[in-house]
Amino acid sequence: MIKGIRNTLGRYVGKWFYDKGIPFDAANSPYFPPMVSAILRVGQGVKPSTAYELSGPILDEEVEEVKKWIEEYKQSWPRTGITLMSDGWLNKVSKNFLGYSPKGTAFLYSKDVSGTKKDANFYVQLYDQIVEEVGDKHVVQFITDNARACVTAGSKLMDERKHLV
Repeated sequence: MIKGIRNTLGRYVGKWFYDKGIPFDAANSPYFPPMVSAILRVGQGVKPSTAYELSGPILDEEVEEVKKWIEEYKQSWPRTGITLMSDGWLNKVSKNFLGYSPKGTAFLYSKDVSGTKKDANFYVQLYDQIVEEVGDKHVVQFITDNARACVTAGSKLMDERKHLV
């Protein structure tokens, strides 16, 4: 009986995946099994969340939860320090910054860099701004692209901030 119920559940979940073009590896998400368990726990008669609820109040709650996690994450920086990582995209529209510490890796900032001349001076100013936003005393190392302008900017930043690698 359980095998038949599991198969029925799998078919409905599969139809939803197929209909919305959800990648199959989404089933490997750590959030997928708890979602299925919660659905089974509430049982019949409970209506699923609407698109409005998912894109409004439920999303707002999740954003608040992530903000709290980021604040907890930042609290560890005075003890452990942080590695800043700069990630450039091929479209050259944005430069993204991630922070790594023993507590984990988190996305911190995305800066619009469209329409700017991306030379060493630009990167020095951008990287210096990010180090200031994160807190100079927390940044132990800064990992950037290996483009010549980024390497030059990194050297200048290390000259100004002697504790950086």
